[in-house]
Amino acid sequence: MSLLVTGTIGIDTIETEDNRADDVLGGSAAYFAVAAGLMHPVRLVAAVGEDFPESFRQVFATDRIDHAGLEVRKGSKTFRWHGRYERDMNNRESLQTDLNVVGEAPPKIPDNFQDSKYVFLANTHPAVQRSFVEQLKSPKLKVCDTMDLWIKEFREDLLQTLGVVDGLVLNDSEAKLLVPDESDLIACGRNILGMGPKFVVIKKGEHGAMLITNDVVYALPIFPTDKVKDPTGAGDSFAAGMMAHIAEVDKVDPATLKRAMAYGACLASVTIEDFSLAALRAADRDTVQKRFEEYRRMLSFD
Repeated sequence: MSLLVTGTIGIDTIETEDNRADDVLGGSAAYFAVAAGLMHPVRLVAAVGEDFPESFRQVFATDRIDHAGLEVRKGSKTFRWHGRYERDMNNRESLQTDLNVVGEAPPKIPDNFQDSKYVFLANTHPAVQRSFVEQLKSPKLKVCDTMDLWIKEFREDLLQTLGVVDGLVLNDSEAKLLVPDESDLIACGRNILGMGPKFVVIKKGEHGAMLITNDVVYALPIFPTDKVKDPTGAGDSFAAGMMAHIAEVDKVDPATLKRAMAYGACLASVTIEDFSLAALRAADRDTVQKRFEEYRRMLSFD
């Protein structure tokens, strides 16, 4: 079943305690598209500037990613981000963010993409996310991401967007920011359900992720790896694995969501093992499936 992602594509500079990667491919939609493409065909909608390298565009030129919705905008510059991670990789500092094309009018969803059934609205302004929803004909599942900036500065816009989506993916600090009167994540999730979504997935970094619906609370650990080089894009890859599995089986129920989160954990674990999208590009479906089977054995109590 058709899977669509909208979001940012950018040029990143990433620093860790031990390494640095300059001017590498990044952005929420880039990570999502490449990660999801390992499991299921994906349609990509995003805008970049005329400075976007051809070698980066070729990353999306595969039979698993339909990038007809990738707009190269003349006279504009590509979104850029420069960040630095602390030693434990759990915290990062944004040193510079240049919105560039992301600060302009959003790209249009191509006519032949408007019948997409499964849609992930990766991190961007909530009003822009809502405008994408309005272009779709009859999606079966709409899931969005968000961040602290939108929660703090554009709360009313975000609440309107939460009223038209089926699911929300966010991290633990963002959940507490969205529900400031609660410190317990389960209580935060249940409060967010009252804002519109049918389910909430709260990412907890190295402590895994939690699914909350009206009937289910479910927690998963991360897939363990000792090769952490760059956490950038791990959350987007998690969402990609989750949405790709849902689109593949064409079902949305608690059992499917749980299994989808497991695939998300496996894809996130691949992403963090190298800078930018290098580890994802070196992987294939067999890589993901082997990790999934190992993960399932790890979690079994039999």
